[in-house]
Order: sequence, then structure tokens, then C-alpha cells
Amino acid sequence: MRAMILAAGRGERLRPITDDTPKALVEVGGKSVLEWHLERVAEAGIEHVVINLGWHGDQVVARIGSGERFGVDIAYSDEGDDILETGGGIHKALPLLGDDPFLVINSDIFTDMPVPDTRLEDDHLGHLVTVPVPSYLDHGDFNIEDGLIRRTANPRYTYAGFAIYRPELFADCESGRFSVVPLMFAAADAGRLSGSVYGGRWADIGTPERLATLREQLSRTPE
Repeated sequence: MRAMILAAGRGERLRPITDDTPKALVEVGGKSVLEWHLERVAEAGIEHVVINLGWHGDQVVARIGSGERFGVDIAYSDEGDDILETGGGIHKALPLLGDDPFLVINSDIFTDMPVPDTRLEDDHLGHLVTVPVPSYLDHGDFNIEDGLIRRTANPRYTYAGFAIYRPELFADCESGRFSVVPLMFAAADAGRLSGSVYGGRWADIGTPERLATLREQLSRTPE
């Protein structure tokens, strides 16, 4: 399996922190969130990683390089100033991701979750990892019934920023800027998207307040 880490975004919610720093290089616990993800990916035995670039992408390349120090081989998918959002960014990178299912990780989350060891059923287009709805959200995204992601009333779970997709999920897409969310919804409605729940440490660091809370929590965690 190959992996893609989504690192191109502007990080608007994290401003002013991200005015001069890409959100993937925001530091928690002594290293950037991108470096945490690369270590997890390497621990799982994944050797090939794609990172998309956009806002201050040159800083990502300078910090991460070829991936050799993490034990992985990194290919960069540069979106320049025309950041393509989640779906468009993955679609552009498909030639680098091969023909098999691949892992996608959002760069604005922090977790101690190991890379999910999930094998897709033959007719499934993907798998989402979810977490119980955080207190700062009014509602969740999904429920899980019989191992499948479902969009039902009173959703108990929110997307955790970890997914496995088949390239076929993007078969009818055209190049350009678009979100992956409508593709998730369509696959879920067709019963072709499995799901799981992670109950360990997980944080969305998409705002300065959430980032500060996580840093404070980690500072109190015994080594």
C-alpha cells in the first residue's frame, strides 16, 4: 500500500500561525504533525508516500526532503498556487499512487492511532476511520451499521482524517478543484464504504485554540 498526506491547504482556520508556515509543519510535542504522520506510516511498513504541496510548499520539501530519514520514499505532487482541495489533490496525484487501494491522511490532525490494517471488500470503494463526535462540534458526520458508513439521523461519529480509497472512487472525476466529501457520500449511500471507530488520542488542530489545548495536554503527559 502507498500513502498520501494532504499538506497543500492554506490552513485558514489556523491563521495567523499559518501565515508564514504551512499547516503540515505546525509543531506539537517537539515535531511537526507531518513528521508524526510519516513516522506512523513508516512503522506500518509503507515505503512510498505522496505529499501534495501548495501553501509554502517549499518549506515542506526543505524540511522533509526525500523521506530517507523516515525510511520512506517521498514523491511530491505540486499544486502551486491553484490548490485543488481534497478531491482534486488526490485525483491529480493518482498516477503516483498506483492501481491498488491507498491510504490518505489529513495533515491537520494529531493522533496516536496506528495506520489501519484494513483490507477492502471487493465491492467497496473505501474505508473511513471515525472518532466519537468531539465536544466542540454540534453534530457528527456518520453512523456505522454492520461495518458500513451510513448517513442517518443523529450521527455519532466524525471523520478522523484517515481513509483508504480505491483509485476507482475517482473514476468519473475530472481534473480541477473539488472536495472528496461528495464522493464519500455517494459511496456510503451505495453501501460501498466501510468504517471503523478509533477511541484513543485524537485531535483536530485546525484552530489556534485547539492547537494550544493539545500542546498543553502533551506537556502534561509523562514520558
